[in-house]
Amino acid sequence: MAFLSLEGLTKRYADVAAVADTNLTIEKGEFVSLLGPSGCGKTTTLQMIAGFVDVTEGRIVLDGRDVTHAKPSSRGLGVVFQSYALFPHMTVADNVAFGLLMRKVAKSERDERVRKALSLVRLDAHAERYPRELSGGQRQRVALARALVITPPVLLLDEPLSNLDANLREEMQYEIRRIQREVGITTLMVTHDQSEALSISDRVVVMEAGRITQIDAPYRLYEHPRTRFISDFVGKANLVGGRAGSAGQQEVCKVGEGDFQLSLRPEKIRLTEVGQGLLDGEIRTRFFLGSQWLYRVETPLGELTVVRPNEGSLPLEDGTRVGLVWSTELLRPLEEDVRA
Repeated sequence: MAFLSLEGLTKRYADVAAVADTNLTIEKGEFVSLLGPSGCGKTTTLQMIAGFVDVTEGRIVLDGRDVTHAKPSSRGLGVVFQSYALFPHMTVADNVAFGLLMRKVAKSERDERVRKALSLVRLDAHAERYPRELSGGQRQRVALARALVITPPVLLLDEPLSNLDANLREEMQYEIRRIQREVGITTLMVTHDQSEALSISDRVVVMEAGRITQIDAPYRLYEHPRTRFISDFVGKANLVGGRAGSAGQQEVCKVGEGDFQLSLRPEKIRLTEVGQGLLDGEIRTRFFLGSQWLYRVETPLGELTVVRPNEGSLPLEDGTRVGLVWSTELLRPLEEDVRA
């Protein structure tokens, strides 16, 4: 039996369904991310699990207990908010101890648990500092320690990295995953950042217009997106017309006029000499991405994006004629998008 289950979970505001008939099971110790754009229902789903938003229909079952209408305090969940919500007048140690104080934990035990929590997030030396004296990443780790010190059954993370700059955000992704694995806590994270979800999750749940559209391991989600929306939202993608074909005994997808769309990732396309690929094109523009070069190539299929690793050689110039080649096995047929 799953550790956390959402069964037909629905939230309506008047006639609008912010979340509609959502079903999800999360195993104990699993790290799952809810991924989607603003307004897709992911934060509302998290808030219903936390007990901050009332459920219109459906059930939330935690470790065999129906908590659908339980008060937030009785669920015992650890929550890290986007703003961290630290008390500015309290030291780091006092911020972390706050939940234990509210639970009337004895001082000796409280001090020991705070010490262990600060050690876990590598802030032992900052126990007597105040939030204003910390960096953004350090404040985020204080919020994590405060959520974990109460030993919650589930950790809920609401856009925990959105207030950090790019370099620190990447560093903290791995720090969160390290802490989660060390503690072994069941974790549900809300994010709109696909690279964040793909890099640290066991499974990713894509939401669109209040509904779940795909649940998969990060690699499969990227390699086998179900719809055009997912193909576009999770990484970059070229979308081309497609039709069914065959190669020997195997059914394959082929580019061309057809009844459905195909997704082809930019890094799956190779550039070659004119006349030696599946079609020819002309480089319209290029972008330097550090470890990669991104080219926009005009072709008979329209503009295609091609990504090549930066191997230290000079890039191709705008206006260069090239051939493009890819394996038909890398073309992914797409279903229609969800409609609100």
